[in-house]
Amino acid sequence: MKIATKIGVILLSSAAFSAAFAGDETGNWRRPNGDTVAVSVRGGGLYCTITAGRRVGFEMCHGMRNTAADVWQGRTMKHPSMPGFMTFNGTVTISGNNLEIKGCAIGQGMCDKEKWTKLN
Repeated sequence: MKIATKIGVILLSSAAFSAAFAGDETGNWRRPNGDTVAVSVRGGGLYCTITAGRRVGFEMCHGMRNTAADVWQGRTMKHPSMPGFMTFNGTVTISGNNLEIKGCAIGQGMCDKEKWTKLN
């Protein structure tokens, strides 16, 4: 077997192994306030929409990009208690049945984060 073929097999195997153990971000998640948020991946972007609670239909994350294993980042995150025109730099990190969502305004000067629990 040529060296290039061996390297290709190793790279494909490690990618499959990483995908098998990556956190599954899709599904329904519970916010600390009791809201349910549907998290989906569409067109390579991560979307988080409130489906039960105070602001049904409110999109908290819109098209965030996967930047590392189980990490999504973007500049169009919104917080349901803030005016709808305000967007924040945000990061979503998945670890098993836990999701941490963090948004920052004014650089890293004003930040807020929550931990969500997977429902299904």
